[in-house]
Order: sequence, then structure tokens, then C-alpha cells
Amino acid sequence: MSRVAKAPVKHAANVEVTVVDGEVTVKGPKGTLTQKINRLVSITKNTEANQLEFAPAANDPKAWAHAGTARALISNMVHGVTEGFVVTLELVGVGYRAQAKDKSISLALGYSHPIEYELPKGVTVETPNNTTIVLKGVDKQILGQVASEIRAFRPPEPYKGKGIRYAGEVIARKEAKKK
Repeated sequence: MSRVAKAPVKHAANVEVTVVDGEVTVKGPKGTLTQKINRLVSITKNTEANQLEFAPAANDPKAWAHAGTARALISNMVHGVTEGFVVTLELVGVGYRAQAKDKSISLALGYSHPIEYELPKGVTVETPNNTTIVLKGVDKQILGQVASEIRAFRPPEPYKGKGIRYAGEVIARKEAKKK
């Protein structure tokens, strides 16, 4: 049984939540997000307390699991349209550089060519310096996917630690072979 589903999702008064035919739409100051919810989950809006309550349609473990997942997704949507999400990537290595453009980012990662990565709609990028990438967006899933794809161009290697890493990520280092 999911304990996550038992906690209600509270939202600010300036956030509008609509539930129609298993589709939840959340509108806030930073944008609008929509998510389809499994039919095994019932969502109750409590307008006086500005919160959403989740319950399984049937009392079986699969329905509880779907209710917990739905609650987590809606909670992330509410957080995204009110405050937004930020992911920071660090480039470690000699000559590794990033440069933000309008809707893309140019990466120099030691290859013979620069890598141009087009950002999807809803994701913005900043480069405070040429070895730091700051990604911002309202949709946590898309933002995480973009960060993962950028990191995959040059993942951190375990011997020298060079590559693209998340801010605060600890890389397990290996010792080089000795004669």
C-alpha cells in the first residue's frame, strides 16, 4: 500500500487545477502542464483548503501504486508551475566548454567537432561561466531528460573524473594500474 498517496497535494491560491476525464491540468504563474492519470486513481479537489486528495478506485496494491505515482506527478506539476525546476551541470576537463545560444547549446567536449544540442520547448539554458550549464523549466520530466542527454555526450570517466556531471555528483574514482 502506497503511503505517498495518502498525503494530499497542497497548492497556492494562484494555481488552478482542473480534473476532466482522467486528465489533470495545472495552470500557474510559470505555465501550464497536463498529465493523464490512470483510471485506477480517483482525485478529489478540496477548494477550501487548496489541496488535492488521491485514493485508489479499488483497494488492491496495484491501484495504491498508481495513486502514489499520480500524487508524485501532480505534486511535481504544482511545484513546476509555481517555482520551476533547475538542474546544474558542470563540465570538468581541459578544453571542455559550453556556450548558450537562443534555443540551443554548443558544447566543446574534446571531439573533433562542436556538439550543437537543440533544447525542447519549455527548457531554457544559461551558462554563467563556460564550464557550468544551468537548465531551467517547469516540467521536471523533460528537464531531467534534457540534462541526461547532455550528460550522455561525455559522461564522467572514473580515472581522471573528466566529463559532464550533475552539480554535487560524486564520481567513484578508480586507481590506475601500477607496474
